[in-house]
Amino acid sequence: MEKLVFEPEEGNPVEFYVLEQTKLGGIPYILVTEEEEGDGEALILKDVSASEEEEAVYEIVEDETELDAVAAVFENMLEDIELS
Repeated sequence: MEKLVFEPEEGNPVEFYVLEQTKLGGIPYILVTEEEEGDGEALILKDVSASEEEEAVYEIVEDETELDAVAAVFENMLEDIELS
């Protein structure tokens, strides 16, 4: 499982494990968790960086409609995971 280190503008770096990734409407999304194994809290992150940027910039998806749509895609991709 791929591990990424996120460096927020404020605060300490955070490590996340990438469970899955997809594109919806040309926008990349990743499903991440802080736990490598077992049940843990998952977040859906959206790549908001410009295409010419070297490093990706991710934000937590908070819009309910967008979150529901992307969560449904991830649930279909990972049959043993329920996102709620």
